[in-house]
Amino acid sequence: MAFLKSILSISLISFFSRFVGFIRDIYIAKFFGVSMYTDAFFIAFKIPNFFRKILSEGAFSQVFLPILIKLKKKESNKVVNKFISNIFGLIILILLILISLGVFFASKIVCLIAPGFLQDIEKYKITVFLLQIIFPYIFFICLVSLSACVLNAWNHFLSSSFMPMFLNVSMIFFSIFLSQYFHPNILSLGFSVLFGGFIQVIFQIFNLYRINRLIFPSFNFKNKSINIFLKKMFPAMLGVSANQISLLCNTIISSLIISGSVSWIYYADRIIEFPAGILGTSLSTILLPYLSNFFYKDLKNKFFYLFDWGIKLSIIISVPSSLFVALFSKYIIFTLFQYGNFNSEDTFMTQKTLIAYSFGLISMVLTKVLVSAFYARQDASTPMKISIFTIISSQIMNIFLVNKLQHVGLALSFSIGSWVNLLFLFYYLKKKKIFFFKKSWWKFLFYIICSMLVMTLTMYFIKNIFVNVYMYNNMLIRALYLLLFVLISFFSYFFSLFIFGFDFIKFYNVIKKIKYD
Repeated sequence: MAFLKSILSISLISFFSRFVGFIRDIYIAKFFGVSMYTDAFFIAFKIPNFFRKILSEGAFSQVFLPILIKLKKKESNKVVNKFISNIFGLIILILLILISLGVFFASKIVCLIAPGFLQDIEKYKITVFLLQIIFPYIFFICLVSLSACVLNAWNHFLSSSFMPMFLNVSMIFFSIFLSQYFHPNILSLGFSVLFGGFIQVIFQIFNLYRINRLIFPSFNFKNKSINIFLKKMFPAMLGVSANQISLLCNTIISSLIISGSVSWIYYADRIIEFPAGILGTSLSTILLPYLSNFFYKDLKNKFFYLFDWGIKLSIIISVPSSLFVALFSKYIIFTLFQYGNFNSEDTFMTQKTLIAYSFGLISMVLTKVLVSAFYARQDASTPMKISIFTIISSQIMNIFLVNKLQHVGLALSFSIGSWVNLLFLFYYLKKKKIFFFKKSWWKFLFYIICSMLVMTLTMYFIKNIFVNVYMYNNMLIRALYLLLFVLISFFSYFFSLFIFGFDFIKFYNVIKKIKYD
């Protein structure tokens, strides 16, 4: 079936892409370790990434895609192409202004985002220079994301899923072969980001050409659909920005505390984004166009069953992922990063951060799925209001947690804020009668809880058996041990689900019976 095939295909591609991303981070850790230079790069890289996630994963995907699908269903091909052309023209104009301001005011941005860097002039200057190099990356990646929305509207999901791989490969290539030609060598990573973004745009141009949607940008602010897009864009940006703004605030605080905090948080964040991205991002990417289609056709039952199925799948996968990351955090970091300039102290500090992040993994995945229901109905204001409250509550928690827990407090406040966001999303879904829990949910949650307990006991058992993994310095041996831990742990979880009575065939048939045309 096309829907399940799309989820499986995108998840596999995302897995492979993020695996390459881990190789990228392994090389960064090995060649650059944890230093003022890595802190500078991660800060400089975080700022364009912030705009990327707010713009491309916010306004573009959540607002542009439902409008495009509606036009595709109701209007002529000429009207649709005109809308795409006007959107590209508008976004290019906005991005050029944004990038010009970003490069010109780079020093001011660094002062705002990393005020602690002002205490070290060299660190501050290299961060400003890196930011000026990397900032144009926003232009490339936002055009890539906008193109992905067009491809998704025509159910071409796979080609866009490959895009992050080009950035990862570019960073690996520059780290291994070109870093020696830069002084300081961290500058090679800045140029690798810019080059990776350029390559992504080239491939997306080819993908749009393949489906006959390579349309020249134009300007027409009188277009009715453009005005709808502009009205919904700002609320959508705030609606998806709770986590990103919290992370940005955490970055500001981390620059003021112990040196190395920025890098420890970065490495922990990369690990937690692996399961969150594979399931949460992949599933929400697929769900949004289908939910939008059902909403415009007034197919309420299909909308509900597909959404309900998506939530359950998110829980089934995110629960064991959260448990595994929490209990095997040291093994994961030890296997991936403890080489070269990344020492045991860095492993310990990153581990504490990762455990705090793992507490919020389930809510991170579910939030990405839940917001798709609001945006499919073109309701951007509700997620926006929840985001504002979440941001404020997270920063209030930081006041108390950072003082006692330093960088770990930042990760913990982020996780708690993610749960607050999720609970309010569920509340408004029920209030607006979009979703409610059926009686069968109690049985489903019973299966999940029992399987969690079995998996936890299994993990404690195998940890005691394989304590000697720390004796090995060979990455391949460490990786094989980690893979063995994953297989045993997840097998115990899914086998327990089956033993306790969860019907995988019935779960598959629920989604298979829905007609998507």
